[in-house]
Amino acid sequence: MDMKEIDAGLLQKAFLAAAKALEAKKDWINELNVFPVPDGDTGTNMTLTIMSAAREVAAIENPTMDNLSKAISSGSLRGARGNSGVILSQLFRGFTKELKGVDVITTTVLANAFVRATETAYKAVMKPKEGTILTVAKGMADKAVELAPETEDILEFADQVIEQGDYVLSQTPEMLPVLKEAGVVDSGGQGLMVVLKGARDGLTGGEVDFSSDEDRTMTVAGARSEAMAAEADIRFGYCTEFIINLDHPMDEKTEEEFKSYLESIGDSIVVVADDDLVKVHVHTNHPGLAFEKALTFGSLSRMKVDNMREEHHERLIRNAEQVAAEQKKEEEEKKKKARKPYGFIAVSMGDGLGEIFKGIGADCIIEGGQTMNPSTEDVLGAADQVNADVIFILPNNKNIILAAEQAASLAEGKNLVVIPSRTVPQGITALVNFAPELSVEENKENMIREMGRVKTAQITYAVRNTTIDGMEIDQGDIMGIGDEGMLAVGKSVDSTAIKALKAMLDEESELVTIYYGKDIREEDGEKLLAEAKEACPNCEVELHRGGQPIYYYIISVE
Repeated sequence: MDMKEIDAGLLQKAFLAAAKALEAKKDWINELNVFPVPDGDTGTNMTLTIMSAAREVAAIENPTMDNLSKAISSGSLRGARGNSGVILSQLFRGFTKELKGVDVITTTVLANAFVRATETAYKAVMKPKEGTILTVAKGMADKAVELAPETEDILEFADQVIEQGDYVLSQTPEMLPVLKEAGVVDSGGQGLMVVLKGARDGLTGGEVDFSSDEDRTMTVAGARSEAMAAEADIRFGYCTEFIINLDHPMDEKTEEEFKSYLESIGDSIVVVADDDLVKVHVHTNHPGLAFEKALTFGSLSRMKVDNMREEHHERLIRNAEQVAAEQKKEEEEKKKKARKPYGFIAVSMGDGLGEIFKGIGADCIIEGGQTMNPSTEDVLGAADQVNADVIFILPNNKNIILAAEQAASLAEGKNLVVIPSRTVPQGITALVNFAPELSVEENKENMIREMGRVKTAQITYAVRNTTIDGMEIDQGDIMGIGDEGMLAVGKSVDSTAIKALKAMLDEESELVTIYYGKDIREEDGEKLLAEAKEACPNCEVELHRGGQPIYYYIISVE
């Protein structure tokens, strides 16, 4: 089969096939994480990122290169989770920039898009590390540039680029010793190869069944209400359509904000804007909210609401009106609140840790962390809830920092400052050391300096056999994971925790703080507290309920 070009319809099909392929293999990719912890999340993060874009791509009924590029870029940027997801979104962002303005994709366009994708992703990472997804992307970009003048056959081109990507991926353990020791290739690079292979299959395969176990029921045909399943499977009950007769032309920024609002109250979004009109389709439980928002842009016509459940029709309409009124009231009350100079957002896992952050000044807590990395959109949504001139973001996880920084770059009319805290204890120390009399830059410098004095150990269990930092680990072993690697491995939670603690202590250590998780009883925490006091008699030792999942204990030393 000879294929010389890809049109918009085929691009849409290929992208959805790529998303489906990644979703199908996310658990396998998760298992490639170096640390054998029960929260391996590379595959999950990349899948949630691409699915955020896929929802928008699937809803486009009349695809063009421009509207597909916009959906892929904006959807993945806002849905990006974790470092791997952010890098994937930046690859999509760069790739789609080369597609705007073209009618069809050739091997030359593809080569340019690969190069621009790689350049964009490298720029997004402050200290790019070779042996990662970036290296795999660069290897394929270099091969694409080499091949473009030699062939016009897109399938032949794709096969050779993918072959090169597989080769570079196989070499990642030689570039990163930690991969070699663990006996795995880079998980992010593997995820990227799954995306490319899925897209390649989509170019020649049949119809894409774009559905999943997470209530995503879109198809290339446009996510219509007829494709919805039985009543029990329907999340949003009303298929709502209308036309806005605009008072003023809707620019791209306003259109994106309107779509984001619709996504907050429903799914299956289609927004097609012209100079004078905007056609809207949304599945929602609250049609009144969609109408109320739309009225801020102009008058409405051709309004149509179909009840996809039929059951409880009148009750749901009343609920929609009530929610609309309550939301309007909440927005008015929010506006009345005095604006303050500084606000704080912290990412935290566990109700105990959330209460600790609120107690020391956090305005908003984003639930998440190691078990579920919040997206760029989650950070932007949290920022909307904080009425402050400057909002400090505490990611409290090294895998969330990039998403927070991406949110800061996308924020409109808000000054978001990311304090790159890599652990919850670092975030707590940073917030405690905020001084309102200092400038933003002085505070940022001071908070980063002080949190740099914090060492952290996280105690959890292994989900597979491996070797890390010279330590043999068997499935079910208890691990003490530090800031830079493995601190301790054992069979007992308490003994491993104490061993990890001792590995962090030095002559300057003064304060030890232990946060016990949701699977630890308070009396067991008290027992570990006593052992910790005995192990470090020259330190002040504190115990707090963290309530965090997965990790039996989080221990910090300052």
